[in-house]
Amino acid sequence: MSKNSQSVMDWIDARFPLTSSIKGHLTEYYAPKNFNFWYFFGSLALLVLVLQIVTGIFLVMHYKPDASLNAAGVPVAFASVEYIMRDVPGGWLIRYMHSTGASAFFIVVYLHMFRGLLYGSYRKPRELIWVFGTLIFLALMAEAFMGYLLPWGQMSFWGAQVIVNLFSAIPVIGPDLSVVIRGDFVVSDATLNRFFSFHVIAVPLILIGLVAAHIVALHEVGSNNPDGVEIKKKKDARGIPLDGIPFHPYYTVKDIVGVVGFLIVFSFIVFFAPEGGGYFLEFNNFIPADPLKTPPHIAPVWYFTPFYSILRAVTYPLFGIDAKFWGVVAMGAAVVIIAFLPWLDRSPVKSIRYKGGLFKIILAVFVISFFILGYLGVLPPTPGRTLVSQICSVIYFAFFLLMPVYSKMDKTKPVPERVS
Repeated sequence: MSKNSQSVMDWIDARFPLTSSIKGHLTEYYAPKNFNFWYFFGSLALLVLVLQIVTGIFLVMHYKPDASLNAAGVPVAFASVEYIMRDVPGGWLIRYMHSTGASAFFIVVYLHMFRGLLYGSYRKPRELIWVFGTLIFLALMAEAFMGYLLPWGQMSFWGAQVIVNLFSAIPVIGPDLSVVIRGDFVVSDATLNRFFSFHVIAVPLILIGLVAAHIVALHEVGSNNPDGVEIKKKKDARGIPLDGIPFHPYYTVKDIVGVVGFLIVFSFIVFFAPEGGGYFLEFNNFIPADPLKTPPHIAPVWYFTPFYSILRAVTYPLFGIDAKFWGVVAMGAAVVIIAFLPWLDRSPVKSIRYKGGLFKIILAVFVISFFILGYLGVLPPTPGRTLVSQICSVIYFAFFLLMPVYSKMDKTKPVPERVS
């Protein structure tokens, strides 16, 4: 670095911790040297978050959150999306990047969470990282739900109508709570405007704050690894972990490989299959919202369907309270229970590499059940499908609630002193 450049850096460092931040989070942050494929998804999640924010800014420049009808009898909000797609230069590309990015975000986050399950990334001392991650997942679901209403298509409108009406099942406060969420007695212009405000301003700020807290907490205790070995326990004379390497340049370069691979798949979907076969952009959402015409089947976007299936699986009232309320409770509990994993897992080892066959079988059954719940969530309910949903819902909750028992029973292998 030249003398002038060093002087500039010294001037900045005297007023802002730039150099110390770069050292603490990149060049002198030592990560385990045995990261594998599964560790791409954390950085990819950050990439998609930036992608969504940037494309969202450009979409807001032309989108109008107005449910009133224009001269052609089409809702202004729906027409503004069509305007972006047809008349704004490159608007179709920005819109498809944003819509595809929403699904990509959930794919990456689900895989990131699954990696945590595989290698015990929620175990001590990373409990707070996991809790922050669960809160990010909740904020992401809220962000996606509110954004889904904005195109003001048939599925947007009726999906919001169904989901918001679920809150009316809460005893005593339910009906009033539904009105507060909607801002009206039905999904209307008031609902569109408040969802727009939350989607564009409030929830993204919460999401960014939680992501920052997630990263700071991670860098405070250090990253987990496929062996579940704490690399900070073995250090050299300089205090550097023997099994650690600087995050930059080693993993920043490695992450570029993951980014390139992701962008290739992402670009293929954006340019050749942006609707994702009706899963990323549902065909009914290309029809303007009509409060007088209900679609034959209303289902949420694919990334909500596992939890929607759990909601629909509850069909019997309990304690004199309507089944719909208990369905809402079950759906909420299915997300919240994820945060308690650090205290439910009693296994003496972290990584699946050293866990026994019992845990591996139970994890496989859990994953299969989750996929089945997701598939059933996009289909109309029938007695047979409801029964399968109930079985899979029981398996879902049993995976968590019985974990203190089977994680102790599981036969484990000795964990090495250092990463292999």
